Amino acid sequence: MKIGEVALTAHCTVETVRFYEKQGLLPAPLRTAANYRSYTPQYVERLRFIRHCRVLDMTHGEIRQLLDLVEKPDAGCGAVNHLLEEHIAHVEARIAELTQLKGQLTDLRRRCQREQRVDGCGIVQGIAAMDTGPAPERHTHLG
Repeated sequence: MKIGEVALTAHCTVETVRFYEKQGLLPAPLRTAANYRSYTPQYVERLRFIRHCRVLDMTHGEIRQLLDLVEKPDAGCGAVNHLLEEHIAHVEARIAELTQLKGQLTDLRRRCQREQRVDGCGIVQGIAAMDTGPAPERHTHLG
């Protein structure tokens, strides 16, 4: 199977396939005598697995860890459970951050209830007057 067929089958782009290869999430494909990349159905399944992990917002590091665990099918799944529990904690932390952000944006929006000049806009004045201080430490896998 050629790279275009792999991308089509896995519902992604050729660039995505190459990107995951460069990131080390996909192994280098076999090469034909004419030096074309040659992909197997197992390669497509791994690509789909990676894409499913990305839909779940897993980082490349988390995906690497999970792929390492998948390659040991006889091992217990405790490490998989732990990895997912950590990811859930990251998602919960991000939800809390986004909830706080929504509150800040809503408060800003309330500062400007009618059309006026930008230099009199309560939103712009509110943003300019914000006391942000140092960036807060994030407790998610996003850093």
